[in-house]
Amino acid sequence: MSGFAVRGWCPDAWRPMAAGDGLLVRVKPRLARLSREQLLGLCDAALVHGNGLIDLTSRGNLQVRGVTEAAWQTLVERLIALDLVDADPETEKRRNVLVAPDWRAGDDTLRIANDLLARLDALPALPGKMGFVIDAGPVPQLTDSPGDFRIERDAQGRLLLRADGRTNGAPVAFGDEAAGLVRLAHWFVDTGGAVYGRVARHAAPLPDWASERLAPAVPEKPIAPGPHPLGAALGVLFGQLDASTLADALGAEMTGVRITPWRILLVEGAGLNRAGLVTEPAHPLLRIDACVGAPACPQASVETRTLARQLVPLVSGRLHVSGCAKGCARAQAADVVVTGREGRYDLAFGARAGAPPIHVGLTSDALLTLFGTN
Repeated sequence: MSGFAVRGWCPDAWRPMAAGDGLLVRVKPRLARLSREQLLGLCDAALVHGNGLIDLTSRGNLQVRGVTEAAWQTLVERLIALDLVDADPETEKRRNVLVAPDWRAGDDTLRIANDLLARLDALPALPGKMGFVIDAGPVPQLTDSPGDFRIERDAQGRLLLRADGRTNGAPVAFGDEAAGLVRLAHWFVDTGGAVYGRVARHAAPLPDWASERLAPAVPEKPIAPGPHPLGAALGVLFGQLDASTLADALGAEMTGVRITPWRILLVEGAGLNRAGLVTEPAHPLLRIDACVGAPACPQASVETRTLARQLVPLVSGRLHVSGCAKGCARAQAADVVVTGREGRYDLAFGARAGAPPIHVGLTSDALLTLFGTN
């Protein structure tokens, strides 16, 4: 039996989560975008009210770390003033919408996302980890990103509505996409899905109007560091930035920033010369997923990121180093996965964090030796 505590919910600004370095306050930028003014305001707030560290999450959100209980309310008030948090806690709780980050004005992703945001009051009460994915660009990008109720395209460019965990989706009429997502959320609750927590775990048959008739198109590769039509895509090592570095690095020409679920910042109007951010698509550290680990996370029993830096030159493919079996940094399988357990490391291949290991209870030195270090 694993030793971590299953929270069953995701933190947000109104419900911060206690971590080893203070409260963790999640910020969910609308349409995954912050204007220049919002970004600079967020960086200042993180420095004044937190420890200055900002995380990028796999849901396209940001997290302000190291917030004290005394500073939390003031931080939330500043985030509301920046229009980064809703003043109504229930609305903020429901606003779990992941969008393809390279949307453009007038496209389907923007249209559908805005329609869904206007319908949040029509949603039923859903388990805290559930969310919506609007992936209506020319080709799907977010197939491997977490989300329960999804809008995607098939190979012929038709929009479809898909429940996560189902291979195919149902055609949806133009203008009815957001209503279909709301309707599918009600189906989930009405058929007892809430006890399972996620759509992929809910085995109830789909209603006819949501039946699996269209296969999603093959997804394209995620955005990688380098030039981008909107500006520049910049990688964030381990998905964590110092707020002062971020504010200084993006430059005066930046007009806005899109937050991606791949620990990449899509910076509007910026060039590639940005200190502290990765511009090379093949940078080896971008092959790593590693949570913050101990001592910053109370669930973790091991250090993660120093070990990950030591391991990545020794392994091929994707490396995931997780402080515990929760696997917060990566939900999918990795080529090499190292999971902390009771102060030591378990090793598995082609698996998720917490999977049955091939090697059990290794020290960091033993693990490195296993991969060929002296």
